[in-house]
Amino acid sequence: MNAYLLVKTLHVISSVVLVGTGFGTAFYLFFANRSGNLPAIVEVSRLVVRADTWFTTPAVIVQPLTGLWLMQQAGWTFGTGWILVSIALFVFTGACWLPVVWLQIRLRDMARDAWAGGRPLPPRYWRYARIWEALGYPAFVAMLGVFYLMVAKPVLM
Repeated sequence: MNAYLLVKTLHVISSVVLVGTGFGTAFYLFFANRSGNLPAIVEVSRLVVRADTWFTTPAVIVQPLTGLWLMQQAGWTFGTGWILVSIALFVFTGACWLPVVWLQIRLRDMARDAWAGGRPLPPRYWRYARIWEALGYPAFVAMLGVFYLMVAKPVLM
């Protein structure tokens, strides 16, 4: 396998890890929250933070590095429409994701503290959970757009 195909494979795998981990963890925390089962919320929120640390963060780093290398090797420029829009969508997703990471850590900590203290989740938990969810929808849709652009490479400009 030549270097281009190796890097392209890493790019595709990291994109799948990025979107798949994001969707999977969101799915489980969304439904754990809806269950109202505090021990489940404690465990799922703990694992969501861990998954973002172990899988999402490395994929977020690998994506632009491999993407820029592939772009250079293929002779594309930042003036290529689908690349420009992909980068904008990726940056937008990151702007949603960074506060989500902060929120997930706070959600985990509040759930853990409530469980340890024998108390219900505080109102702030539910406020943060709504914001976390609201940021997740546009980020996920933006990443689906990036997938489409990576595959179809439409002429945009």
